[in-house]
Amino acid sequence: MDIGKIDQIIDKHQSEASLLIQILLDIQHDNNWLPKEALIRVGEKLDVPMSRIQHITTFYKHFSLSPKGKHEIQVCVGTACHVRGAERILDTVHEVTGVGPGETDPDLNFSVETVSCLGCCAMGPVIVVDGELHGNVEQAETAEVLQEIKQAEMKAALKDLKQAEKSEVLKLCACQ
Repeated sequence: MDIGKIDQIIDKHQSEASLLIQILLDIQHDNNWLPKEALIRVGEKLDVPMSRIQHITTFYKHFSLSPKGKHEIQVCVGTACHVRGAERILDTVHEVTGVGPGETDPDLNFSVETVSCLGCCAMGPVIVVDGELHGNVEQAETAEVLQEIKQAEMKAALKDLKQAEKSEVLKLCACQ
């Protein structure tokens, strides 16, 4: 975690304790969660007791005090979605990502949550992937959406690996 980045976020909000929730939202946006070190730093810089920060971060469901994946998947399991096959959609999400409800994979690529209702019952079953709503989904469509994300992640990782290999080769050549 980059304390300098945390300080920049706090400074962007003029170190205003009244903007605590927005500061926490910005920190979470950058990290996908709220590390303890970040909360301590916010408390120090804003002169806000840690008990107040913990109260806010545990009261609002949007905040996460544990690491989240880059890709957030929400599956609606409300009544309308449930009767239209939400459990099968959850099974497909687990098959493709290896992640069950309330879990995050070890590589921090995927987090899966169930939600009681997304407010679009006529479109059930519904999933939200990285903020994009998919309604009337079937297992095949769910798998396709998630496979595309996995393939993009693999391509990015391969590109990073190739770049790292190039850097190593250049270092070796420079030493000789």
